[in-house]
Amino acid sequence: MQALIERKHQTVQHLKDQPEMLVCDQLKKVYPTPKGDYVVLDDLNLSIRKGEFVSIIGHSGCGKSTLLTMIAGLNDISGGKIKVDGTPVIEAGPDRAVVFQSPSLLPWLSALDNVMIGVKQVFPHASRAQKQDICKYYLDKVGLGADFDKKAHSLSQGMQQRVGIARAFALKPKLLLLDEPFGMLDSLTRGELQDVLLEIWQREKITAVAITHDVDESIFLADRVIMMTSGPYAKIGDELIIPFERPRVRKAVLEHPEYYDYRGYLMNFLNH
Repeated sequence: MQALIERKHQTVQHLKDQPEMLVCDQLKKVYPTPKGDYVVLDDLNLSIRKGEFVSIIGHSGCGKSTLLTMIAGLNDISGGKIKVDGTPVIEAGPDRAVVFQSPSLLPWLSALDNVMIGVKQVFPHASRAQKQDICKYYLDKVGLGADFDKKAHSLSQGMQQRVGIARAFALKPKLLLLDEPFGMLDSLTRGELQDVLLEIWQREKITAVAITHDVDESIFLADRVIMMTSGPYAKIGDELIIPFERPRVRKAVLEHPEYYDYRGYLMNFLNH
């Protein structure tokens, strides 16, 4: 445990020479209420390097999802600034793809057509065949190679979330934002989709930010786990480098001699 504490704020070694992809500087979010302003986030500072996978954990109501929607450009910034690849975030854009807890597919469209909606916007000058190839490639990578033409309403919840993951990667974003994407799934399906996500992410090398309540998930997915303080006035409370080798193999991670030290450290933060 002592060795873990000594290196917990060190830079992720294989990313130390990478530029900053996401910077949140003195970020603030305030909601007006009849009883006065409610400050969700205050003086939040966060920097994530290109190609890094970061998990963010914290108690319900601490502003994790609020932070993610602000990065996505779906929620106004009350103070401070957010930059993605050096450009200030003002509104939503295809450089930031979001996978929500609910995939929010159009139920009357096929899996392919649901992915195609975004692809058409991001690649307007590509031929229809090229656009279809992009959609089919990512649907195949998430395990839906035989289900291109199935209507979304006929797919299981796990399959629908696979479409949501394919849709996000198909946009070729600079930043992948994941808002508890496996929170509504059973444990077996959740584990399968974590593996699918990491396999595609490892190939694409997209910077990723995942909101999660699950400590084990945060460790398995991330290069670094960010811990948020409880709200109101929430901010970054601590962080922890996860040095396990990639590509990650679940059995090897769980059997690593320091795994339960990392888990215990995160649980201690959440409990105290």
